[in-house]
Amino acid sequence: MRKLLFTTAALALGFAGAPASRAQPRSATAAQGECDTLHAPARTELAAHYYASGVQIYRWSDSTWTLVGPDAVLFADARRSSKVGTHYAGPTWETADGGKVVGTTARRCVPDSTAIPWLSLNAVSSPVSGIFRRVTFIQRMHTVGGLSPSAPGHSADEEARVPYTAEYFFYRAK
Repeated sequence: MRKLLFTTAALALGFAGAPASRAQPRSATAAQGECDTLHAPARTELAAHYYASGVQIYRWSDSTWTLVGPDAVLFADARRSSKVGTHYAGPTWETADGGKVVGTTARRCVPDSTAIPWLSLNAVSSPVSGIFRRVTFIQRMHTVGGLSPSAPGHSADEEARVPYTAEYFFYRAK
């Protein structure tokens, strides 16, 4: 299996760090603008807001790139200095304290054609304790990068790891 790694070039372009203009966390609803369909449901409250930095993994199937899933680290702050967990296929988010939530995509929006879509997701499982306790809804917003390669692969099962960053907002029922 041949792997394509885009991380060196992406790091040079700044995918690994938060934009300098994002020193303070942004509200998910205030920044949506063009993606109004992604609003959190009524009677929910924000439980957590994390910043992700990692890769979207794609596999070539002789005719198309197929998303395998993300492989990312979750951080508590925009500077990505305080690691709190991981994000991987499922999609699944897991915190260092063992909290885990799995989601399924409800809606998507493409405010930037050079980045993976913004998403709203329904939680299909969440723990009874910890930061993800009673989480019912998740948003992926402010994405950078992560799109599948534009060039075809060279052989079946070739893997491409494309850098991306995003912000994730987790909501629980009030």
